[in-house]
Amino acid sequence: MEYRILGRTGLSVSTVCVGTSSLGSHPAPRGTDTAVATIRRVFEGPFNFIDTSNEYGNGGNSERRIGEAIAEAGGLPEGVVIATKVDPIVGTRDFSGDRVRRSVEESLERLGLDRLQLVYLHDPEKITFEEGTAAGGPLEALTELRDQGVIGHIGVAGGPIDLELKYLATDMFDVVISHNRYTLVDRTAEPLIQDAMERGVAFVNAAPFGGGMLVKGPDAEPNYCYRPASQATISRVRKMEAICAEHSVPLAAAALQFSTRDRRITSTIVGMSEPARVDQTLRLAEWDIPAEAWARILPLAAAGTGELD
Repeated sequence: MEYRILGRTGLSVSTVCVGTSSLGSHPAPRGTDTAVATIRRVFEGPFNFIDTSNEYGNGGNSERRIGEAIAEAGGLPEGVVIATKVDPIVGTRDFSGDRVRRSVEESLERLGLDRLQLVYLHDPEKITFEEGTAAGGPLEALTELRDQGVIGHIGVAGGPIDLELKYLATDMFDVVISHNRYTLVDRTAEPLIQDAMERGVAFVNAAPFGGGMLVKGPDAEPNYCYRPASQATISRVRKMEAICAEHSVPLAAAALQFSTRDRRITSTIVGMSEPARVDQTLRLAEWDIPAEAWARILPLAAAGTGELD
């Protein structure tokens, strides 16, 4: 497993990051046991980067279950990096500075930590850019928490590329996450990747499988990012799937490595909610994909502008 430096944070992270959005969704007690076992398996390596959020799982269960695994291990294992995100209370638009501070307090309590290494402003499209950067707003609160040492580094994680570019222009962020916008069928994050590189901001790529199409294939999963894909995209993915089959390569391996092989991308987030998924993802990340397969896949990947706004 390759490790890369996370921009100007100085943190060393694996090129695959463990996503935990569904880790807290399964009901206890079995769901808790499976979740804790998953993080226990992650702690064994080689992935050392975990991504979570205040709102993941019912009532913050993703963070809570990660915290149980940390407690079981006697503390956060050396070298493991955990990133979380600040969120409004579910169902509200309260992204005030006070809410951000409370979100951080909740994350610290659930994870059982006294300091958070990396915290993202999550889905800032829930409010306007002006609200996000206003006095007393979420960005001001995050910078204050960083200055106080409660947070090590600040990131922004969202969807719309234009909005994320506006946040990076503030020069307040160390890391940026984009999801579903740099995959085998969508490269609309390209301007964000370039801007992040120029600013020394680490780029983390989420959802390389586009919600499942780039794992199961377009006939089994005709949606991209949970919405119907265009016929042009379905046709392209069918061609990629056929090329992969010729070379005995899983489509999912090509989808994951399309991201991890790009050195501009520090890490790629893949959701894992059971221990077996860790080993499955490792196999995909290390699958030998011949150069001749890439020579045919990459032009198809470059052929479209993507599905999302």
